[in-house]
Amino acid sequence: MFLNKKNIQLTILSLAFCMMMGISCNKQEKVDLKWPETTETTHPWARWWWMGSAVNKADLKAVMKNYKAHGLGGLEITPIYGVKGTEDQFIEYLSPEWMDMLQFTLNEAQKLNLGIDMDNTAGWPFGGPWVASDDESKSVFYKTYALKGGETLKHPVQFEQKPMARAVRHRVSIDDIKEPISANDDLQEMALGQVVFPKQLPLKALVAYSDDGKTVKLIDKVDSTGHLSWTAPEGNWKLYAVFEGWHGKMVERAAPGGEGFVIDPFSKKALQDYLKPFNQAFKGYDITYLRAFFNDSYEVDDASGEADWTPEFFKDFEELRGYDLRDYLPALFGKSNKKENERVIADYRETISDLLLDNFTLNWKEWADKKDAIIRNQAHGSPANILDLYAASDIPETEGYEPVKIKFASSAGHVSGKPLISSESCTWLDEHFLGTLAEAKKTVNRFLLNGVNHIFYHGTTYSPPDAPWPGWLFYAAVDFSPSNSFWDDFAALNTYVTRIQSFLQKGKPDNDILVYYPIFDYWSKPGKHLLQHFDGSGGGREKSDFFILVDSLMKQGYTLDFISDRQLEQTKVENGKILTNGLDYKTVILPECSYIPLSTLKKLSGLAKNGAKVIVHNDLPESVPGLANIDKRQNTFDKTVNQIKFTSTENEGFKKADVGKGLFLLGNNLQSMLSTVGIQQETMVDDSLHFVRRSSSQGEYYFIVNKGTSSVTKWIPIQKGGTSVAIFNPQTGIFGMGKQRHTDNEMEVFLQLKPGEACLLNVFNKAVSASKNYPYYQPKGTSLALDGNWNIEFIKGGPTLPKQVSVSNLTSWTHFDDPGVKAFSGTARYTITFPKPEGNADAWTLDLGQVHQSARVKLNDVYQDTLISTPYQVNIPDSILKPENTLVVEVSNLMANRIADMDKKGIRWKKYYNVNFAAKLQENRDNNGLFDASQWEPRSSGLLGPVKLIPLKEKIFESNQ
Repeated sequence: MFLNKKNIQLTILSLAFCMMMGISCNKQEKVDLKWPETTETTHPWARWWWMGSAVNKADLKAVMKNYKAHGLGGLEITPIYGVKGTEDQFIEYLSPEWMDMLQFTLNEAQKLNLGIDMDNTAGWPFGGPWVASDDESKSVFYKTYALKGGETLKHPVQFEQKPMARAVRHRVSIDDIKEPISANDDLQEMALGQVVFPKQLPLKALVAYSDDGKTVKLIDKVDSTGHLSWTAPEGNWKLYAVFEGWHGKMVERAAPGGEGFVIDPFSKKALQDYLKPFNQAFKGYDITYLRAFFNDSYEVDDASGEADWTPEFFKDFEELRGYDLRDYLPALFGKSNKKENERVIADYRETISDLLLDNFTLNWKEWADKKDAIIRNQAHGSPANILDLYAASDIPETEGYEPVKIKFASSAGHVSGKPLISSESCTWLDEHFLGTLAEAKKTVNRFLLNGVNHIFYHGTTYSPPDAPWPGWLFYAAVDFSPSNSFWDDFAALNTYVTRIQSFLQKGKPDNDILVYYPIFDYWSKPGKHLLQHFDGSGGGREKSDFFILVDSLMKQGYTLDFISDRQLEQTKVENGKILTNGLDYKTVILPECSYIPLSTLKKLSGLAKNGAKVIVHNDLPESVPGLANIDKRQNTFDKTVNQIKFTSTENEGFKKADVGKGLFLLGNNLQSMLSTVGIQQETMVDDSLHFVRRSSSQGEYYFIVNKGTSSVTKWIPIQKGGTSVAIFNPQTGIFGMGKQRHTDNEMEVFLQLKPGEACLLNVFNKAVSASKNYPYYQPKGTSLALDGNWNIEFIKGGPTLPKQVSVSNLTSWTHFDDPGVKAFSGTARYTITFPKPEGNADAWTLDLGQVHQSARVKLNDVYQDTLISTPYQVNIPDSILKPENTLVVEVSNLMANRIADMDKKGIRWKKYYNVNFAAKLQENRDNNGLFDASQWEPRSSGLLGPVKLIPLKEKIFESNQ
């Protein structure tokens, strides 16, 4: 090129600009942009209920092909209660016939590249007919007696457990139940939930406590009749007798052959005994294709009483906590002074947590390892530090809706280096038959934005293809089943999820902050029961201070993970970063709390000495938890705290202590302290853009969703910037190089996201280019309403297909003259012809207006998109439009109208054992408390519009943008 003066000046200016912006002026590297490769794991999976295990090979093969064709990547087999009238097809759980069906399923799944997991029980939680009395879940009971010096106990030391029986949706008497449970003839019909037979309970401890602090163990002085041979010495004595009882919890929603008592989850022997029938059943079968065994949450506590004991508890406690709990029974039961009560109950709960981790979770994982399988575990609801239980799992799995709760599973997975974090998604999303793909998408986004990258729908039911509509259904689901009228559009949701997970399963999590989980504050808090159950809210059932703190940080755009005491012990420091299993964090926050283990305090101090930055919210803890060696431990604790010398910082609102190579910061202004240690918020949250972030060797991945009510069309700053960025649209599949700029050492990306829309950013740490750029459009000109006659043909569904109609004004098809439309659930094809709009546009937004509920769009025989949520819009290149055009929109409604019609007419479709058929909302329950849609009015259905075309012009960016 001839370099005249002007060219030389431009070159110098360009070089100066590049240097100022920190951009390489070398030739950009060409990259081949494309969506990441997909596998069965990047596709969403679903829980797959086998009702009564009434499956057969021909139908298994057919339905699995259907699942695969509609975008599922795998299935989790969960046998469940049966369908009435199909008893001759029931298959006993783990029988040779059942194993034949499992083997066939694994073989066919392998051919289809469908992954398979299986529940480790027939319902939930672990239990069954082979669980012997000594392996059942246990409860602790106690009695007290008072004696004065010289007195003997007149009454026998005995406790007879009161009988009780509870069944699902009907009353049952203990007198009608045989012992053992397996001796009862029709357990499917009985649907037992909890059974306790009247029994004299074994005495586990008898201890006398005097007013002046003496303790005497007396259990060896009690004979078989309960008579105590002991005369009280001088003084006043209180006797505590501890008895071991049966909790009586039964397997919930059990499949035939799986009915029985739940195991004691704190006993290693109980779990090993429980797994023996699986070992026997698997002999002679090749189950190597089975990926994982699954545990569907703890859920022992949702019964009368508490499963709060195990036969070896006194021995286990002494080994783990270092003292004999029998010396402190008054404190265990909340009858000592406040401090002793708090310390002993904390030790009791920590022991329960240790037993659940070591004797159940790790023991179960070891068993699965020997089967060349992994475990997928729902830890929430457990009376334990669920961070440790999740971390012990190969795939931690969460459920629920609150981001903080979801973060417990994803945090544990991140900190422990697990590549996959799964979620039970869309459980009870709405009332039956009202759950939409739009709501499912919204729910899935919530999981993905909080660290989940392996979606499991809850769920789909095996149903023979020839079963009368609506087929076989589970009682608590969104019915992701072929009978659902949205089934043909389900693939669009699955494609969306697959595209996102193809990125979120790459690289590794990229969060800045570790937040210590102060479990001992919750363990030290007495309550109505000995146990506390942790569902992810932070402490018990209430939203804790911890929950409120981390929820606030997340909403401000900070990225974080939670960490437990055990997990913190495994961390180390390099170059000022806190390292754990391949991840690095910039700081750890110690929330305000009263109790923290001495080992944890020392670890935090050690991390700081090696260069870490530790932030203390409000104040340091006051004490170590627990009772053993309390004076010695507290003295060391106080010395450790006193070594952290805080000084005030000028105008910063916090205190600072230099500790070795690192520091402690203390105060209530977290934002200021985080800024001091080099952590900034992702300010996109101010525009209602929620995000999750992952790093790769080439840069950064962002998944971003507009959760606001307004469109975002602006430059958005990102904290983990690079040099170039590509944008991927998971709804449309469109991708290309995006517009980015650098200002004040910050990268900004130009984003256009309508409410509910999402995108993925692939941020490169070097300058790259690609063959295509991401399209940016802006409206230009007047929109055109597609007025005229719409031909409407009902093409699929029932109970019957309404007649074809032609309308000029779009409205719900339930308003049409044909009386059959009010009961119709299915799909209608809307067709209209229109001339090409006048004007010069680069593209057009086809806006369908209101749609109930999903729509497949074709223009001039070219498929455009399947729209499952607002905005029901698709951008269409101008080149597709012809002088005369034909638009076809196939709209599917919900199952609700057809179900309501069946209930109005008394047509029997609710034909299930156990739960037949539960409603979520009170207003949809009949006199028996079961689901009834007979009072429903027809729900809006079809294309309501208005339908219009909006002209678009490609957005031109100025040279300084």
